[in-house]
Amino acid sequence: MLNIFKTYVRVVDRFNRLIGQMIMYGFFVMVAILLWSVLSKMLFVVPSFWTLEVSQFAMVTYYMVGGAYSLQLGSNVRMDLFYGQWSDRRKAAFDSVTVLLLIFYLVVLLIGGLDSLSYAIEYQERSPTFWRPLMWPVKSIMCFGIVLMILQSVSELIKDIAKLRGVEV
Repeated sequence: MLNIFKTYVRVVDRFNRLIGQMIMYGFFVMVAILLWSVLSKMLFVVPSFWTLEVSQFAMVTYYMVGGAYSLQLGSNVRMDLFYGQWSDRRKAAFDSVTVLLLIFYLVVLLIGGLDSLSYAIEYQERSPTFWRPLMWPVKSIMCFGIVLMILQSVSELIKDIAKLRGVEV
């Protein structure tokens, strides 16, 4: 297998592992925001209008940016009716086809995301809630997460092809 593919897999896997391990702590950020929301309602009798939306933005970050790490770990959901009994080579062949479909889906999603991001920046799009935060920061995070997923999907495709060829990456 060409060294450039091995280097690509090594760099992308390492980067997504680092980002994924950092973003895992985003769960505690969400808990802290929601805890503040509850405490502000109970103790101060003044609801925080921003907490629900900020926790949603934190969840988007956690989900979208952590997706590539989840794919890398193989913790994505599979229907294991037949897959579990297949040989590693057959799994790699099946995975290489499905990852191509995933890459196609992610590229279409990225095109739509970039279009939505450019609209949000150009027109200073805001959320229709009382707090009215700008939408471009969360949309840019979503696009970043999709790019990470595409990079990791290509890495998984390279690993599947290498497994089919009997080469270790």
